[in-house]
Order: sequence, then structure tokens, then C-alpha cells
Amino acid sequence: MPYVSLDPAHNQVLQTYTSWDANHLAGALEKAGAAQQSWAQTPISRRAEVLHEVAIHLRVQRDQYAALITQEMGKLLREARAEVEKCAAGCDFYAQHAEDYLRTEAVKTDAGKSYVAYYPLGVVLAVMPWNFPFWQVFRAAAPALMAGNAVVLKHASNVPQCALALEAIFSAGGLPPGLFTTLMIEADQVQDVIASHAVQAVTLTGSEAAGRKVAACAGQHLKKCVLELGGSDPFIVLRDADLEFTANMAVESRFLNCGQSCIAAKRFILVPEIADAFLQAFRSKVEALKLGDPTQDDTQIGPMARLDLRETLHQQVTDSIAQGAVALTGCKPAERNGYFYQASILDHVTNKTRAYHEELFGPVAIVIRAASEEDALQIANQTRFGLGSSIWSQDIERAEQLATRIHAGCTFINGMVKSDPRLPFGGVKASGFGRELSQQGIREFVNAKTVWIRQVRATER
Repeated sequence: MPYVSLDPAHNQVLQTYTSWDANHLAGALEKAGAAQQSWAQTPISRRAEVLHEVAIHLRVQRDQYAALITQEMGKLLREARAEVEKCAAGCDFYAQHAEDYLRTEAVKTDAGKSYVAYYPLGVVLAVMPWNFPFWQVFRAAAPALMAGNAVVLKHASNVPQCALALEAIFSAGGLPPGLFTTLMIEADQVQDVIASHAVQAVTLTGSEAAGRKVAACAGQHLKKCVLELGGSDPFIVLRDADLEFTANMAVESRFLNCGQSCIAAKRFILVPEIADAFLQAFRSKVEALKLGDPTQDDTQIGPMARLDLRETLHQQVTDSIAQGAVALTGCKPAERNGYFYQASILDHVTNKTRAYHEELFGPVAIVIRAASEEDALQIANQTRFGLGSSIWSQDIERAEQLATRIHAGCTFINGMVKSDPRLPFGGVKASGFGRELSQQGIREFVNAKTVWIRQVRATER
């Protein structure tokens, strides 16, 4: 089955690519393994030089790569530019900090000398999604490469041009051949890659269903695994929140990337004192969003990435309305060519509706009215997901206390959830396990090796 690159704004096929056969795949994995053996012996200072060169290349060619992202998955062009810039910053961050993060640590024990040293695992398989087709890859690849690993990428099937561009970018930065390789394979070949003797670990960003399959296969073959899966992040608005500021941030938090983000705010949980006033401000701002061509600077809502994604989203919305939710605004596809969906708000979502329990991956905000602050916290935790969360309040001390009770990988207070190379990123429950970014992220794919030394005197021999 070929890879198909398709422009979602115009419903036009851009390019097709033939998937690799088993022999091609095996050859690429063996080459990656050989490249990793040499790279592991390369001084970390040299690895940093290469990653800095990758960052320079990204910045010089930013507009070219941004245009490719926009064309292939529909992201607003200005958001695509920001994504490329973030990739460059991520490369620079790990080039600067990896040596400190991986420095050998002396530990006082009963030995004459003992320490923990960090060594690469080998070849890491990265199974990556389409919604941030550059950043998701770089946030996994930059630390893995700096740690001395090789990376083989199985990218989403609808962004093959981005996948091939990523390999070219690392090559242009001076990475040795084979050390970062895009595998043009089908999803059902992933299990063969995990099983291969050439691969030592796997990291996946994607759906809960994909995560379960990859985790099961990795467990079967005793391979290290990190999963960053779906999310249904709560956005809790308390009675003392600055409503104008919070409504502005709510729009950005929900509708960035056309709402197609695992860490987008999805469940807007409102206490009764401010529910109507917040919704009035929020609705007016959502209805003012301009839907259109993602290459135009004034467009605020572009197309969804695929037709099937739009159809799934609309079915979730219509089912929820039939179950009692109220369509406050939008809640239907836009009447134009391409895979557009109106910026939407579903009000009065309850635990009897589909939207309450599922992740809505698109430009639809769901509103859940809590009976109290305590009820809002309980609702926030009534989900199988646990990726991000946010609390909006002017009482910072109180908000911090409440944050400790939310079951999620992160809680932001008066700010939208985002990934930052300086902070660990990941979830709990069905949102996955393990961490990306920061020191914790680079240490996921190393062998923390204990070395214990006794000085033996002649009389002890």
C-alpha cells in the first residue's frame, strides 16, 4: 500500500510513495545499528556540534519546511513556522545541556570507588504522529541522538514528505549516514522492527490504541518503551479567575493547530459563579475566529488533517447532542472544499454523553458545568486520560493546592499546557508512561550503569 501525501485544504493528492519491502527494511536497520556503534564512541562535544548545525539549517530553511508542513497536514503557516523554530531551539537545548545531564555521578558506598555512568541503548524506533510532524520527531530524536543512540522513524502515513525531509535535515547538519533513518513502512511492519535484534527501544506518540499495541509488542521482546498518548485535558475556571484573560487563553488553548493536539484544553470545567459570564466571553471569541486558507496570515482555523478525522469528530458531536449536550455554536463541518470544521462549543456536556468520556481531536470545546470547586476537581479526574491540565484563578496559593490533587503529568496555573525542553513531559493513566524532554527525557534511553571498584592489596590476592 503506497504512502499518500494529500493537501487537506484543497483535497488534492500531492505525491505517492511505495512502501518498503522486508529486505529494504532489514538493510536499513542493520545500517542504523552499525552507525550507532560508531556514534556511541563519538565525543559528546562532536555530537553537540552536529546538533547545532541541524538547528542552523532549520532556521535558514524555516519557511521552506513550514510551507511543507502546511501543505501536507493543514497547519496554519505561522504555526508551522513556530514549529520549525521550536525544533531548532530543542536541538540547541540538548546540544548545550546533554553533557551535564549524562555526566558520570560519583556515589559514596563501601567501595573504594563507585559511580553511575550513562551509556546509549542502541537503536531507538520512533513511531510518530502527523499533528506536529516536525516537533514530535525532534523532541524524541534530539535527546536520543545526543545520548549516543541512533533513531529510526516510522512517521504517520499522511506526512511522508515531512518524514523524508526530516532525514534530509539531519543529513544536512552532518549526522553520519544511517544514524537517523526514515522507514517507509506500513503500520503492520512496526512489530517486525520492534522485534529486530537491531532495535533496543521504542518511543511512540499517538493514540491509546496504537500505544497498547506497541507496548504489548515491546513487552513481548523486553524492549524499553516510552508512550505519549491521548489526552482530554481539563481547563478548570474558578470563581476568582480573570475572565477576559482566561477566555482569550481558552481560545488559544483549544483551537491552536485546529484543536488537533494531545495537550490542547478539551474539557472546560466551570464553577457556577462564573459559568455564564465566562461562556459569554468565550463564545464571542470563538465565533470571531476566521476559518480559511492556512497559508493566509489572517486565518485562525485551518482544515483538519484528514477526512476520516473530521467524520469521526462530527459523529462524536452529533452523538453527544442526541444524548443531551447543547450545540452552543458551530458543531458541523464547514461548507467549503477541504476538510474544514467550524470552531465549535458543546455546552451542558454530562457523563451521559459521548464527549464526556472520549477525546475530541479537533476544533470543538466541550463545557462541563460543575456544582462546586470540589466537584470541578472530581470531574477533572473522571477520565481515563492524564496528560495535562490547567487551573485558572487569581489565588495562586489555592490553585497550587488544588493542582496537587489533579491526576495528570502536568498542571499549569494561568497558562496553557505546552511542552518545554526544560521540563519533563508525559502523562499517567491511559495517557502513557515515561517522560520526554529535560534531564528525565534524555535518561529514558540510556543504560544507567553502576560501576563498583575495590582496591585489592597484595595480601588480599
